[in-house]
Amino acid sequence: MISLGHYLALGAVLFSIGVAGIFINRKNVIVLLMAIELILLAVNMNFIGFSRHLGDVDGQVFVFFILTVAAAEAAIGLAILVVLFRNRRSINVADFGSLKG
Repeated sequence: MISLGHYLALGAVLFSIGVAGIFINRKNVIVLLMAIELILLAVNMNFIGFSRHLGDVDGQVFVFFILTVAAAEAAIGLAILVVLFRNRRSINVADFGSLKG
């Protein structure tokens, strides 16, 4: 049987991988977006774990809202990256410093 500790441990591992991905890779924007998605999935795992532990569906409803926002964020973020790549021919984070106005 899966306990609350298992959910929290998986959430902690996902969160740690996401934070490490942000700090280790500061060059590629796509990898940064994937690391942010991992952090959001870690939060979702905690919501699901507590929802199941408490026998309440409120946490699972929050997960649906978070997944909706994450999907919109990914779509908009990738659209912005496509436009930046067309203009700059690069998705390197260091190249975006010249966009300051």
